[in-house]
Amino acid sequence: MSSKPIARVQVETDRGVFMISVAAELANMHPQTLRTYEARGLIAPKRSPRGTRLYSQEDVERLRRIQEMTAELGLNLAGVQRVLDLEAEVDDMHARIEELEVKALHAQVELAQRLEEVRRSFRAELVVPYRGGTDIVRAADARSRFGPTTARGTHSRSGGNGS
Repeated sequence: MSSKPIARVQVETDRGVFMISVAAELANMHPQTLRTYEARGLIAPKRSPRGTRLYSQEDVERLRRIQEMTAELGLNLAGVQRVLDLEAEVDDMHARIEELEVKALHAQVELAQRLEEVRRSFRAELVVPYRGGTDIVRAADARSRFGPTTARGTHSRSGGNGS
C-alpha cells in the first residue's frame, strides 16, 4: 500500500486563518470567551470580507497567555490588559533603544572618520616658516632651530665656542 504524502502549508503567524470555533478549540476556551475578550479589546481578530472573525496563530498564542494570566496568576481582565499594555511599551522601548544604539554607532564611526580626515589634513597642510630664509616647509619636516638632539637629550650647536 502506498500512502499519499501529507501536504504542509506554511502560513504567516499574523495571518487570520482560524474561524472562531477552531481558535477557541486551539486555545481551549469557549467561543463566547473569545467574543468577550474581543469586546474588552484584549484580542483583535482579522475579519473576512463578509465579516467573519479570522484568528491568527499569534492570536491563539495571545489567548493562551490571557488564559494563563487569569487562571494561574489570578489576574482579572483589567489586570491582563495592563500587563499586555506594559509588555507592548517595553517592546517599543527595546526597539527604540536598538534604533538609538545603531544611530550612535553610525555617529561614532562618522566622527572617527572625520577626525582622521582632520588629522591627515593637519599633517599635510601645517607649514612653518624656516628661519634660514623665506622657504616654507611642512611641520613634519622642520627640525629644531637648535640643531639635532644628542643622545643625552641636549642640543648641539655647530660652529660655536660652546656658549
